[in-house]
Amino acid sequence: MADRFSRRGFLASLGAVVAPGIALANAPLVSLRPQIRGPQKNGAERLIQSAGLRGEVAFAVADVKTGVELEAVGGDLGLPPASVAKALTALYALDVLGSDYRFETKLIANGPVENGILNGDLILVGGGDPLLDTDALATMAANLREAGITEVRGAFKVYDGALPYVFSIDAGQPDHLGYSPALSGIALNFNRVHFEWKREGTDYTVTMDARSARYKPAVDVATMRVESRKAPIYTYEPSARQDRWTVARGALGKGGARWLPVRKPALYAGDVFRTLARSNGIVLDRVQVANQAPQGSLLVTHYSDTLDNILRGMLKYSTNVTAELVGMTASKARGADLHTLQDSADEMNRWAAEAYGVNGIEMVDHSGLGDASRVAPGDLVKALIAAQKAGALRPLLKNFRLLDSQGRPVKDHPIKVDAKTGTLNFVSGLGGFITTPDGSELAFAIFTADVDHRATIPRANRERPAGARSWNARSRRLQRALIARWGTLSGS
Repeated sequence: MADRFSRRGFLASLGAVVAPGIALANAPLVSLRPQIRGPQKNGAERLIQSAGLRGEVAFAVADVKTGVELEAVGGDLGLPPASVAKALTALYALDVLGSDYRFETKLIANGPVENGILNGDLILVGGGDPLLDTDALATMAANLREAGITEVRGAFKVYDGALPYVFSIDAGQPDHLGYSPALSGIALNFNRVHFEWKREGTDYTVTMDARSARYKPAVDVATMRVESRKAPIYTYEPSARQDRWTVARGALGKGGARWLPVRKPALYAGDVFRTLARSNGIVLDRVQVANQAPQGSLLVTHYSDTLDNILRGMLKYSTNVTAELVGMTASKARGADLHTLQDSADEMNRWAAEAYGVNGIEMVDHSGLGDASRVAPGDLVKALIAAQKAGALRPLLKNFRLLDSQGRPVKDHPIKVDAKTGTLNFVSGLGGFITTPDGSELAFAIFTADVDHRATIPRANRERPAGARSWNARSRRLQRALIARWGTLSGS
């Protein structure tokens, strides 16, 4: 892989960052330029006080070229990073897998093919592709027919054991939240199923499907029943072959739709592929889950987009499934023995310590959804500086727009920011790069969290708890104020 982002490159750039005399250390609050005096000195402290946030605030900002820390408050304080963690996961995956890595999803024949008839099993083999969707499975089904297969006389199986099964990315989230689905070696449509309801007289019609851009096949693996109650809005009950949901009639209104999480990824993918194969004239038996990696002849392979493009989308849309699957794939490539998501996060933590010499990164997942993760802003800034020296991350980050006094984005603001945002209830983060008006490049990380209050919220109320929206809005205003301060002072 010619453009592989190597650990050697990481360490070489890191050596320049942490050279004696310019090491990133937690420092007291200082001004960005020695000549700045007087009321500017405590400007960041005033911004923090005026934000009126309960909980803790920690940040660090440093010059990318020299590695010199310019300002910090609680730079070595570990706080939940939320989705800012995905920037670290992107670096991890690029280093271990390389930017041109592609995931593979395969159809394997476990038996001979004669005159278009497969006298054996057909196995759909997941390879951890985070962007596999119904359209891709439809193409695979069409390619299977083009390969000459007209009949399968054995079983139809799905193998998802390339990565460990995880029931929910964060078990502390309510059951119905689509951004915390199950994980395994196969993930279709981000392991979400589309639930839609329409009012018809005094009753409702409901559908559960696996829609994507071109198709929306109905599924059997997920069911929904409307019940006459006001609360709870959703209940979930697993069975051997189905995700069984109920919804409160009083919450439905005239109609609507939402994505619900899938807890049986292999059965879900198999359910959908079976429908798509039938549309190509290939009738398959009811799907089974294969417990062992299959052996046989390769019939069809679907290749994902390259990893760098996958990560660009992950950082733009903050997709949790993408972060977890690329993170676990990288950990597996490093030889880690994976049984849980925590196992994989531990491997990434070891990698961060090796690559950057930091001890303040303690992730429990790769997406930042778990609020038990801790990252010190000073340590993340070290990683960002090393990444920028290697030219790895900033091109993948989304532009972060600064606002005017009316809260409107400023199109041609003199301060340019590329960063990853992160939001949980009562947790907010932002980390990335600033180009100041004088052309200086800064790396920064800002974390705010009211961990104590967040811990008091009942699990059932964690989708939209009272007060979270206003708290997070104040955090975002503080982030923009700090960036404006750093850009102005550095450019003065």
